[in-house]
Amino acid sequence: MEKVKWGEFRLGDLFEINSYKKRFDANKVDVLTEGQFPYIVRMGTNNGQKGYINEDEAYLNEGNTISFGQDTATMFYQEKPYFTGDKIKIIKARDSRFNKKNAQFFISTMMKSFSSFSWGSSSFNIEIIKNQKMSLPVSENGEIDFEFMENFIAELEAERIAELEAYLSATGLNDYTLTPEELQALDDFESLDWQCFNIEKLFGKSTRGKRLKSADRISGTLPFVTAGEANEGVSAFIGNDVTVFSKNTITIDMFGSAKYRNYKYGGDDHIAVVHTETLPKYASIFVTTAIHKSSYTGEFHYGRNFYAKDADVLNIYLPTLNNQPDYAIMETFISAIHKLVIKDVVLYADRKIEATKTAVNKQT
Repeated sequence: MEKVKWGEFRLGDLFEINSYKKRFDANKVDVLTEGQFPYIVRMGTNNGQKGYINEDEAYLNEGNTISFGQDTATMFYQEKPYFTGDKIKIIKARDSRFNKKNAQFFISTMMKSFSSFSWGSSSFNIEIIKNQKMSLPVSENGEIDFEFMENFIAELEAERIAELEAYLSATGLNDYTLTPEELQALDDFESLDWQCFNIEKLFGKSTRGKRLKSADRISGTLPFVTAGEANEGVSAFIGNDVTVFSKNTITIDMFGSAKYRNYKYGGDDHIAVVHTETLPKYASIFVTTAIHKSSYTGEFHYGRNFYAKDADVLNIYLPTLNNQPDYAIMETFISAIHKLVIKDVVLYADRKIEATKTAVNKQT
């Protein structure tokens, strides 16, 4: 990268900034988990895709474009035609060489250009978007070096895939074949016997964390859990002398959101810890989902927080054997689900690795 020659370009000279063909309000459409045409909104995850919707195809926006959240500057490459929500601009390249292989390079430089902007629609009107400057690699004659960008992204992808392959192999996650017991657990799930159990009677009294103001936190390595969904509720890594909770436990935040923790951590006073240390890992994960279903109902909010005392009176439903929680079947069931989920990741990695090998062989 140090030897690369760079040029500065005005975004509007490289791209058309178009409005959506029609805005589809998320509260007025049926958002599906599966479908043909993606529904793109201003969210910053999942490629901006909230789901799928079935609407008049005349209102589809072109594929091979970049969706731009006008008041958030979230931007994602959209390979296929898509519908949009509010305040999404369609950024279409003027150069026909723009494609999936080089789009990520463009987006990374665009994101850097917009990084100093504050949140708000006034910061991202069309004229400001058009006039934003971006740096791109250029050839000796000063033209955008598309070949370099594609090779650079391909090399990065190959490195990450190799890391993923090594991780999957080292952790044993590349084995996604279901055992007979796991297949049976999936088949029997609908016919399991379920009973209601009180959390305190199963795991003892829950523990409340202690407040630690942001200004008092010392930088360190211990994950510090607070309320919220971002980063699984981990707000900082601290070096303070605080109570350290065991791994393989469950936290419930002030809103009733339950999360499994497979690492030691600290927690503030908006966190209740359920002590599932003695359960097998996958059984604890199953219990986490059962707790979340009972606690995250909308009952708890800023005006009515969930505390450890609420965890102690919480009732959850679990599969049973001889009128007791059947942790063995929970463990087997989650193991099966884990393999089904990781299977797609492993197959994706395998396809990418094979594609990389093919590309390398063609070049040698």
